[in-house]
Amino acid sequence: MAVVRGPGEIALMVVEVTKRILTRPFQTREFLEQAWFVTSVTLMPTIMVSIPFGAVISLQVGNLTGQLGAQSFAGGAAVLATVREAAPMAAAMIIAGAAGSAICSDLGARKIREEIDAMEVLGIDPLERLVAPRVVATMFVAFMINGIVIGTGIGGGYFFTVIVQGGSAGAFLSSFTALASLPDLYIAMIKAIIFGWLAAIIGAYKGLNAGGGPSGVGRAVNESVIIAFMALFFLNAVITAIYFQIAPPVGL
Repeated sequence: MAVVRGPGEIALMVVEVTKRILTRPFQTREFLEQAWFVTSVTLMPTIMVSIPFGAVISLQVGNLTGQLGAQSFAGGAAVLATVREAAPMAAAMIIAGAAGSAICSDLGARKIREEIDAMEVLGIDPLERLVAPRVVATMFVAFMINGIVIGTGIGGGYFFTVIVQGGSAGAFLSSFTALASLPDLYIAMIKAIIFGWLAAIIGAYKGLNAGGGPSGVGRAVNESVIIAFMALFFLNAVITAIYFQIAPPVGL
């Protein structure tokens, strides 16, 4: 029954937290504090991850297009891969691994210190007071992180395609319009927001249900990261499949 109960409770918490986000009053101060906290734990990993992400994608796509005799499309294909998939997934991994685990450990520590129980006794809703601001802050930071990865990926794609591999700058820029469109950017941003929303809720769920002392909090953090990765990769596949049905790829 635990196999069914766990996902069911997470789904219920998704609904309850979303209701708290859309209702007033909203904890603006807590949101600002958590946005700064999430940014502090994710900004440097984002910068360190986005550079090799862009480099690997540009090199692989450049070699592939060279073998196919379509070197002029190397830049556009690399940037398209970065915008559509690499950037949202990089944001998802950073958010789940850094922000989600930090939220889980914070709420888990409060849980084992019985602070959550004390709030409930005082009539304070932990979902409204603690979880909803953290979820909105994570969604906002995921949006910003996705933009950083996209910008770095475009810059890295230009550097490795034009400077390292000797491609044409004009062909690199003109291939944008041939392969990509604005909906590709929109869906990437929507993915990042949804990933941040889900990763934060999963981290909060595991934290609020932590038990067994500090070791229990450690197990909850580990479980939250694993569950978030599994859920986000599955959700990414679903969103991508739906997107290609709604907005088919641009023909050459």
